Amino acid sequence: GQFWHVTDLHLDPTYHITDDHTKVCSSSKGANASNPGPFGDVLCDSPYPLIMSAFDFIKNSGQEASFMIWTGDSPPHVPVQELSTEMVINVIANMTTTIQSLFPNLQVFPALGNHDYWPQDQLPVATSKVYNAVANLWKPWLNEEAISTLRKGGFYSQKVTANSSLRIISLNTNLYYSPNIVTLNKTDPANQFEWLENTLNSSWQNKEKVYLIAHVPVGYLPFSRSTTAMREYYNEKLIDIFRKYSDIIAGQFYGHTHRDSIMVLSDKKGSPVSSLFVAPAVTPVKSVLEKQTNNPGVRLFQYDSRDYQLLDMFQYYLNLTEANLKGESNWKLEYILTQAYDIEDLQPKSLYGLARQFAVLESKQFIKYYTYFFVSYDSSAICDEKCKTFQICAIMNLDRISYTGCL
Repeated sequence: GQFWHVTDLHLDPTYHITDDHTKVCSSSKGANASNPGPFGDVLCDSPYPLIMSAFDFIKNSGQEASFMIWTGDSPPHVPVQELSTEMVINVIANMTTTIQSLFPNLQVFPALGNHDYWPQDQLPVATSKVYNAVANLWKPWLNEEAISTLRKGGFYSQKVTANSSLRIISLNTNLYYSPNIVTLNKTDPANQFEWLENTLNSSWQNKEKVYLIAHVPVGYLPFSRSTTAMREYYNEKLIDIFRKYSDIIAGQFYGHTHRDSIMVLSDKKGSPVSSLFVAPAVTPVKSVLEKQTNNPGVRLFQYDSRDYQLLDMFQYYLNLTEANLKGESNWKLEYILTQAYDIEDLQPKSLYGLARQFAVLESKQFIKYYTYFFVSYDSSAICDEKCKTFQICAIMNLDRISYTGCL
């Protein structure tokens, strides 16, 4: 079987080509757009044609997929006062309608991102206008039980089809995101931990396999030292739960960082037990201070339809510079994971072996990984010793004790 993963669309409805480069898009926050074209600019969030080109590519790829996961963040990166609850809901509705009209028969499993709320990051622990709105928007995809927990806390679980033994659990990890002040000092915001344990426990009893999807990933950020994307306490709590149920969790899929990275969760003895994939964004946006960003990307996973083990991943991308020059979008295959790294499959053991190869001095595999990290935005990007340490430790160590040990 196959499924698509798209994330971080970040539509900027203000994007337009104009002679004054400070006014191309609100997401550049007044900075000069560097080289704006029909498909966007690296200082701007996605213009609508870029997002359409990604979905058109998926639609016309000829790939048969049984479902799509969509891990959040539809609104643009703009100052708080430039958005409102209504605008955020409008953008999510626009993206939802776009997907529903292009893929009327495709099952889609969405997750909420930290920008899918106003003010951003402050996702609440009880029902809200946004939770209500997405519950209504996503009704064509979700059953009543899923809709009801989505309405209450922004999370849900649902089997891929009524008779399949694969369950998707869509977590609202924004509740654990460091900038979310609503959840400060709460041990179990929206009772999601309790719900997650109960859901996993019943999946275990019913002999189901589980794919976990969420926006903000667990673990450490690969581009900085000792920084978890979510508060450390919540990270440790999730890692404990994932270890406990690792025999039924067949894969974990995240967005948020806009970069392409993998992680391998090990048990307390150090044996690899779970594979995690962070998908790169469709938006190419970066801040003025950043040297690197990502080319727009979408990906396709292949799994064994008998036991839902992950077999392979196809990463596709758009060379933004080239697309803008030619005035047409030519999405291409960037790499096939098993072929690029010469590994057997996407099982924790295989990824763990690969990460150990990365750690070798002057590792060619790691140089390749670092180019893909930015979706081939700049193959001359150098990752020095310190940079590589943060990368490798983040790939292989998701809890505080092992990460500190790795550093």
